[in-house]
Amino acid sequence: MTLSQPASWHPIDPTAARRILCAVDAPWWIAGGWALDLFVGTQTRAHKDLDVGVRRRDAARFLAALPGWEFFEAHEGSLHRLPIGVDPRAKVNSIWGRLAGEPQWMLELMLDDSDEEHWIFRRDPSIRRPLAVALRGTADGTRYLAPEIQLLYKARDVRPQDQADFERVAPRLHAAAREWLRAGVSRLYPQHRWLPVLAPNAPGRNDALG
Repeated sequence: MTLSQPASWHPIDPTAARRILCAVDAPWWIAGGWALDLFVGTQTRAHKDLDVGVRRRDAARFLAALPGWEFFEAHEGSLHRLPIGVDPRAKVNSIWGRLAGEPQWMLELMLDDSDEEHWIFRRDPSIRRPLAVALRGTADGTRYLAPEIQLLYKARDVRPQDQADFERVAPRLHAAAREWLRAGVSRLYPQHRWLPVLAPNAPGRNDALG
């Protein structure tokens, strides 16, 4: 089944995601704007959806563990049903999910590449981060994508909300995370407007945080 990509969302929050995904025997983590809010420690803005990061090789296990849901590959403006037991196509990086029979989408699985030790940036596999550093955790055990990685994703096409996220989060990064983000942005986008802010001597940084 193929659908034109609708925009009707009723997203769950990270707490609800934890209740639902506890049935899945594979790593997962909160990504997107919610990941940055978990890092900051409070919700800073409304979120139109919930991004849940998973390893690409685990996608089929997620579908099998959630039989009351239906999932579709999201690619180039169309949605293609992804049957249980079938791996997503290599060109697909996003899977939309909703309760079977419901019209509104509730969560989005973001497919990340990795090996046994490293998270791998799918836009440039030379950019990596140890999994032990790439995934962080809240006090209640909810894992989320490290803020420097999430900001690197946001750096490609900076919307107003992405700029606001950067201005809120970048000063809180510790020195190693800030340098990793600066190196990644510099490699991908050498003239990016964030680079002066990420420079080692930039004003307003606080390396004690993050």
